[in-house]
Amino acid sequence: MLNKLYYPAVFSVEGEDGFGIRFPNFPDCAVSGDSMETGYERASRVLGEILEGLETAGDMIPKPSMPQEIALQKGEFVVVIEFDMLEYKKRTRSKAVKKTLSIPSWLNEEATAVGVNFSQILQDGLLRVLNEKSC
Repeated sequence: MLNKLYYPAVFSVEGEDGFGIRFPNFPDCAVSGDSMETGYERASRVLGEILEGLETAGDMIPKPSMPQEIALQKGEFVVVIEFDMLEYKKRTRSKAVKKTLSIPSWLNEEATAVGVNFSQILQDGLLRVLNEKSC
């Protein structure tokens, strides 16, 4: 899965400051917010839950609709929700897992002597590779 995805959400005004939000790509999903900021944050969180659920189940992630092709009712407007799967996973799946790996003994001795944090180096390297692969 690509790290960054952009899905259109249809916002509709509810009351003085509130918004109802629906996703054309996910018809069974709707959220609301009492401000634009809250609505956007909730929409992003729900989008993450949907996409993670699809990914976990091995289901296909639908291609986002084109905003200009969405039929709108009076009082509705489209907001594109940016979703970063890598950032979402960092926030929601931060449980550490143990990995066993092998390096040459001389490299281990040199790195240990200067206080290298092996776990941090591996995490940084993996993130760099994942970011390069998603571009």
